[in-house]
Amino acid sequence: MTTTTTLAELPSFTGKELGTSEWIEVTQDRVNLFADATDDHQWIHVDVERANRESPFGGPIGHGYLTLSLLIPLWEQVLTVTDTKMAVNYGLNKVRFPTPVPVGSRVRLTATLAGVEEIKGGLQLTVAAVIEAEGADKPVCIAEPVFRFLG
Repeated sequence: MTTTTTLAELPSFTGKELGTSEWIEVTQDRVNLFADATDDHQWIHVDVERANRESPFGGPIGHGYLTLSLLIPLWEQVLTVTDTKMAVNYGLNKVRFPTPVPVGSRVRLTATLAGVEEIKGGLQLTVAAVIEAEGADKPVCIAEPVFRFLG
C-alpha cells in the first residue's frame, strides 16, 4: 500500500500508518556488494562456508547498515508526495537491529508518520519505520528517520 498526498494534506496523516512496501530479497550478492562498498568484510557476512559452520546465526547475515540502507528504496514505495520538488534525508533520531537478517530472506517496511513540522520551504517528517524479515519473530530494524520535503 502506498499513500499518495500533497504537502498541504500531509499533516493530516500524523499518527497514521502510511503503508507497507513490497518485499526485497537480501541476497549474498547484495551483501557482498555492500561489504565492498563499506570495507566491512566480516566473515559473518561474506564467508558463506565459515558462517554456515561457525556462526551462531546458522549462516551468513546481512549487515545491519545494509538493512538500514534498504530503508530508502522501501520508503519510496510507501509515500508519494505529488507536489514536492525535492526530498532529502535529514537524519535518524534512533535505530536498532533487534534480530539479524539471514542471507536469502526478504524484508519489507511498514511506516507510520510520527510527526510533521513546518520548515522553511516545506515540511520535516519524522517516521516510525519498522523493517521486518519474512518469518522472523522480531523486526530486523526499528528506526526513526527524519525527512525534509520541499515544495
